[in-house]
Amino acid sequence: MKKFLAVFDGYKMSNSTLNYAIQLSKVVNANLVGVFLDEFIYRNYNVVAVMKTNEDYTEKMKEMDAKDQLKRDEAAQHFQKACGKAGISYSIHRDKSIALQELKHESMFADLIIINEYETFTKYKEELPTRFMKDLLSDVQCPVLLVSNKFKPVDKIVLLYDGAPSSLYAIKMFSYLFGNFQDLPVEVFSVNERKANLRLPDNKLMREFIKRHFPKATYNVATGEAEEQILDYLHNHKENELIVLGAYRRSELSRWFKTSMADTLMRKLDTALFVAHNK
Repeated sequence: MKKFLAVFDGYKMSNSTLNYAIQLSKVVNANLVGVFLDEFIYRNYNVVAVMKTNEDYTEKMKEMDAKDQLKRDEAAQHFQKACGKAGISYSIHRDKSIALQELKHESMFADLIIINEYETFTKYKEELPTRFMKDLLSDVQCPVLLVSNKFKPVDKIVLLYDGAPSSLYAIKMFSYLFGNFQDLPVEVFSVNERKANLRLPDNKLMREFIKRHFPKATYNVATGEAEEQILDYLHNHKENELIVLGAYRRSELSRWFKTSMADTLMRKLDTALFVAHNK
């Protein structure tokens, strides 16, 4: 049985994360772990403001902390009820130390992380990709499924392939985890910068590999600039795709100069992204 982690901020629980996690856990009969990152220094109120506006701020903070705890407890109970209703195997982890460190550590013992791409584990909103997500993806120990705020049941799989080891590794990991998705259409999409060439990189070997894992897959090879072609192609689709790609393989320094494709797709598309990278 595979082990999936559904990651939540108990103060603002993501129902899309919960719904995607339940759908995918059912597909492969996975054990779903609700990971609630209840970081002890993360409060849902402004500590400084409470101290400035209350003479007896110690008692006020105790009251506010109790409300915070209740909200986090209600989120965990909501997860428990939803999993029970769906009839899936589940458990709950309440991690109280530093959120990012806790999740990276748990990722060593998981097959997949499912998380809302907007998560910050702070009171503040950030532009995509958030700092938390960048730090997680750069050093996570298992594949990550990034989901948007709105749940859309997956009805098509798009495998992005550029001939690099990272893209093939992501496709392998997806096939190992979700071989049961065979009833959904699967498409391999690639971009060749040479306009006269509409062949996949390592065409024969790639088609042989895909045939073994996704025997009904179709192929689409475009020409031009990769980012532009991928975005144009995906923007024109009406299906609810799950996009598979390799990412965050470069060093920290090089990412200053070249944006990851995962970052671009997070900003531009409202769809689920399966991200995996080999180191």
